[in-house]
Amino acid sequence: MADDEKNPAREVITDYAQANFRYFRTADGTVYAQKNGHPVARPIRSQGTTGSHRQELMVGLYRDGVGVFNGTALKEALDLIEALALTEDVQPVHIRVAPGFDGATWLDLGRDDGRSVRIHPTGWEITIPDPREVCWRRTQLTGELPLPAKDTDGKGIDLLLGLCNFATAETECLALAWLIGCLGPSVPVPAPFLTGPQGAGKSTGGRMLVRIVEGMSGDLRRAPKDEENLIAAVAAGWVTALDNLSHMTPDLSDAMCCIVTGAENVKRALFTDGDVFRARYRRPLLLTGIDVGVIRPDLAERLLPLRLERPRVRRTEAELWNEYAEALPVILGSLLDLTVKVRAVEAETPTDLRMADFAHLCAQLDAATGFGALAAYRASLDDLNDDVIEGDLLAQTVLRHAADIEPGTGQRMTSTEWLHCLSRLYSGEDFRPLPKGWPTTGKVLSDRLKRLQPTLAARGVLIDSGRTREGRYIEMTRSPATPLHEQQAF
Repeated sequence: MADDEKNPAREVITDYAQANFRYFRTADGTVYAQKNGHPVARPIRSQGTTGSHRQELMVGLYRDGVGVFNGTALKEALDLIEALALTEDVQPVHIRVAPGFDGATWLDLGRDDGRSVRIHPTGWEITIPDPREVCWRRTQLTGELPLPAKDTDGKGIDLLLGLCNFATAETECLALAWLIGCLGPSVPVPAPFLTGPQGAGKSTGGRMLVRIVEGMSGDLRRAPKDEENLIAAVAAGWVTALDNLSHMTPDLSDAMCCIVTGAENVKRALFTDGDVFRARYRRPLLLTGIDVGVIRPDLAERLLPLRLERPRVRRTEAELWNEYAEALPVILGSLLDLTVKVRAVEAETPTDLRMADFAHLCAQLDAATGFGALAAYRASLDDLNDDVIEGDLLAQTVLRHAADIEPGTGQRMTSTEWLHCLSRLYSGEDFRPLPKGWPTTGKVLSDRLKRLQPTLAARGVLIDSGRTREGRYIEMTRSPATPLHEQQAF
């Protein structure tokens, strides 16, 4: 062949790549490569040491006898492919769980052959998804799951509950509801907080719950020191598990609220002046610890306390985890059977709870099994409200003041007047000094009361605000449905 008839190396690479890979972009403009017939997609700009598309392309060119090419030719070819892919249709990529067609959802088993689980209200099956229906993104945190067992007759649920040290039947059904929620990509689920006495197996129980979804490589982590590192860890996996929490700063509390219900993080793209990188995230979160101190009201609405008890018989780590690994296919199969059963039933959605999707899931679980998950969820929220009130002197003072308000009536004052009123009530006749953290201005008081609104409403005290010609006001109303003796308890 004459030299002028030879194709440049970049064109050879481009032709090979377009024949063997599918290229597309996501909503944020990132271009991904997907090998024909395989559901796993890799960003073409990834420079990771393992599993990058650049390496995948180089290996394919060599094994198919096309040749070995230098870095310049590969870079020029990938630049052209990226430019062409920006004109293609937008398709999302997913980690571990994904929505599918016809009301189905998918669970990535993390296997090299791409086999995944399709979950539908009519049943579940193990198959390779159509790449145009589901595109999986994998990271170093994506562990491999075993093939789930069929026809388990619920044995896996009994095996799981036998391995964990849950204190009550209510705790068990809430743990199952959370696991079912983790298999739904569009259902925000509250964060289980595994608590109990020392030696109750909180960390072990947390690992067991996480590994049902993340595989045997899933593990617990220490809480990152800042929000950026926490978000990076969250974005790389599906379930994020933080171990042995003993204190929760306001920033960490706010970050956890965003993780549970969803948020977006925007930061400057590397090596650019004007471009930004958008990261959307909403992930299941799991926490363990004996006590984290004062819980902020907005986080309390997003928590799911699961109490454990000390086991009567101790076993070695090796014995326990060998038994768990053997049981995991049956546990996963039983969980999938239960998920199908729950999704097939209809139930009313409770309208008075913040996490309405999870409350609806609990109602479906009750309709399918009769477990009583919704009542257990309501009771857990009541317990958390008590914890919030016990740790907040302002909330206690507001409830003391509200006990003197006639049921069904309200009291309206400015924020400054409310501050003086509540401060006098707390100080009392002996002029007790105000505690550290007490509001110092009317504006601070107004912000604190807004944060406490759900907690106080659960105790029959409604906080509202507005504006008249004279200025802004805060109105406190005592619900007529709450008996007086419940208010006087605080």
